[in-house]
Amino acid sequence: MNSIGLAIKLGPADLAKYPFLEEASEYIRETRFAIEELDRPEMDHILRRSVDILETEISAGKVYTNLDKYEIEILSFLVTLIMIKSIDLEPVTKKHSLLEAMRTEKFLAEDLFKEKSLPKKKLLLHKIFQELFDIDIHFDLDLTIFRLSVPDYLMRASKMNEQEWKLINRSVHSGYVYIDTDEAVRLIRSELSNLIYDRIKTMKIPLVPERVKICAEELRKKFSIYYTYRKHHIVSDYPPCIKHAIEMMNTGENLPHSARVMLATYMLTIGKNTDEIVTMFQNSPDYNEKVTRYQIEHLAGNKGSRIKYSVPSCKRLHSEDLCFATVDCENILNPIQFGRKKANAQ
Repeated sequence: MNSIGLAIKLGPADLAKYPFLEEASEYIRETRFAIEELDRPEMDHILRRSVDILETEISAGKVYTNLDKYEIEILSFLVTLIMIKSIDLEPVTKKHSLLEAMRTEKFLAEDLFKEKSLPKKKLLLHKIFQELFDIDIHFDLDLTIFRLSVPDYLMRASKMNEQEWKLINRSVHSGYVYIDTDEAVRLIRSELSNLIYDRIKTMKIPLVPERVKICAEELRKKFSIYYTYRKHHIVSDYPPCIKHAIEMMNTGENLPHSARVMLATYMLTIGKNTDEIVTMFQNSPDYNEKVTRYQIEHLAGNKGSRIKYSVPSCKRLHSEDLCFATVDCENILNPIQFGRKKANAQ
């Protein structure tokens, strides 16, 4: 990482955007805030903000980006984690972790683009890439092109199934992979999500304040209706790639875009309607019914370009690490052909 001016420090405005940094914890300690204080009526605005955050993320499936008062945002991050720990619903924990990572992604991309102070940009990169994730990232003079070692890149890009993340499709020189600002920020989304998820899971709270318990219980009742895992029936004749995708969805894993396209186009091709397919995505941490419905209707050729999408070929799925072929897949070129050989032999 390029050298960083020691005089530059993160202020409350920065910590409100990146409250998972150690500096945010130090800030809270300096305020002498104690969790027991949340039972005081004058702290209700903090609780309301945490509830708003979870309503926006869990119910609406949207990234919460309000930054009204920096001190409130910093404290709300901690209180929201406590609330999620108390709610104790795995889909809620996963969804919050992912949307918080996406929130950071949005703020960081904006800061790297709009911030005029190069030392400030370098500090943000150092704090998030180097200190949090031990990624030695280098950049050009105006911080628009980044480079990181091939091993560092592959460790992160291996979680991306889209073709553009394959090393063969990247600019590589002298052991480094070159990426732009948006790509650099997107590359750490999964790690940010895991970081927040792990913090929630490892939190130890001796005594949860009564007011937090009341808020958490109300939210739990509301969310449990929609965010308990739904086990979808797995037909034995589904091809292995489709079975694998459904199994991931059943456990609340966040499917990559290419896997979602595969699953949706396959279900459309075998005659499932939009409503049936939408319900299959309800366990996704980033589930948003309106967006999901539009995307499925777009793939069906009913919205957008009006072009009906076909199920990706086995060759393409293999190149995107979405193929889980068995002996029953022999000689098929597309998942939609799976099972026909057995059917024809009967």
